[in-house]
Amino acid sequence: MARSRCSYQCSECGTQSPKWAGQCSDCGAWNSLVETLQVAAAGGKTSRFSGYAGELRSGIQRLSEVQPGREARLPAGIDELDRVLGGGLVAGSVVLIGGDPGIGKSTLLLQAMAAFSGQTSTLYVTGEESPEQVSLRSQRLGVPADQVRILAETSVERILEHARNETPRVMVIDSIQTLYTEVLQSAPGSVGQVRESAAQLVRFAKQSGTALFLVGHVTKEGTLAGPRVLEHMVDTVLYFEGDPGERYRIVRAIKNRFGAINELGVFAMTEKGLREVRNPSSIFLSRHEQPVAGSVILVTMEGTRPLLVEVQALVDDTQLSNPRRVTLGLEQNRLAMLLAVQHRHGGIFMSDQDVFVNVVGGVRVSETAADLPVLLAVLSSFRDRTLPNDVIVFGEVGLAGEIRPVPNGQERLREAAKLGFRQALIPAANVPRSGIEGLEIHPVSRYSDVLEWFDR
Repeated sequence: MARSRCSYQCSECGTQSPKWAGQCSDCGAWNSLVETLQVAAAGGKTSRFSGYAGELRSGIQRLSEVQPGREARLPAGIDELDRVLGGGLVAGSVVLIGGDPGIGKSTLLLQAMAAFSGQTSTLYVTGEESPEQVSLRSQRLGVPADQVRILAETSVERILEHARNETPRVMVIDSIQTLYTEVLQSAPGSVGQVRESAAQLVRFAKQSGTALFLVGHVTKEGTLAGPRVLEHMVDTVLYFEGDPGERYRIVRAIKNRFGAINELGVFAMTEKGLREVRNPSSIFLSRHEQPVAGSVILVTMEGTRPLLVEVQALVDDTQLSNPRRVTLGLEQNRLAMLLAVQHRHGGIFMSDQDVFVNVVGGVRVSETAADLPVLLAVLSSFRDRTLPNDVIVFGEVGLAGEIRPVPNGQERLREAAKLGFRQALIPAANVPRSGIEGLEIHPVSRYSDVLEWFDR
């Protein structure tokens, strides 16, 4: 039999210590020792691998001999959530969902559990709220909760005991920071408790085939509270984005072992809970009645979904010795690089101008397809010239002034044509052979071609 004991490990250098101390004896870091659980084999100094050589050898096989199985998915019936998950829940998968307080994590999971309850057995474990509070929320939202089973508990051992007896196929833990395991002495929410509690829950999910949702808190820096290793232990990590005071919320997948990453689900918060937004492009496009200087429509890819967003720029005379370069929803260093390309290959001087760039709707665009729209928006604002309302733009700009292609060009053009756009300024390498019906395409290969198109 293996026996476990508690020890303390430095989060900076990994040094083990039998007792807690304020300073690590090896690296000298202060307050870095956290409680961990060590499992030692009974019998003293026996190697951890001794006696298992035959078992290990029999488990080795050629990769070509392994027949990949097709995982069965359980859809929730909430299309935007199923899209982010990759088509639905996989048996035995563990999903970590994080977000700011009040953003709607519990609301979404309560709606999802009500949808799952109509198909299979579920269990909602609440550690932050009482069953009465959860029931009150379900009544307020009009969620049919007749089949949803709820458990108010914070001890991992007791939660697992109930789960083994009830055998749910889908289980929610709200939240992982409130749980504790009896083998550790630290308070709930500490690094050791979060890590060990999550490890036991993940082990149970893999052994029993129960699909598990873990709710995690987010720190002031915008990352999930607790050890970073928590994200590596789970199969899927979802982030709830948006301002709790705003109507629209975004669920983004940043890790998914069973689907595409950076997939996006858009919801609107209403008095009846979170409602799906079927056409997200409609909420990110203002579509001005008259053309406005400094406004360009970008087609970006969020996972497998093409999304149309508006990029706005404002260029103004600076009152400071160092002009400001401010971006919202884009990388600031990339804006400085693009302005240098514009000066070198377009002869446009902006070192005495403040430049502000914003992606409307709170969307964050990280792909290089936004390069050309950003430069056009800045140029439009600087010269106070408008672009047509029915034109979309995408493309990467290289340091040599070339316009480089981006992935999924044809899907972007189809989405733009479907939404009523009639012109597209895109890299020459992205022009489809057969064209897009109803869409006039203007290919460019150098930044000089872009300036020629702009000045025509």
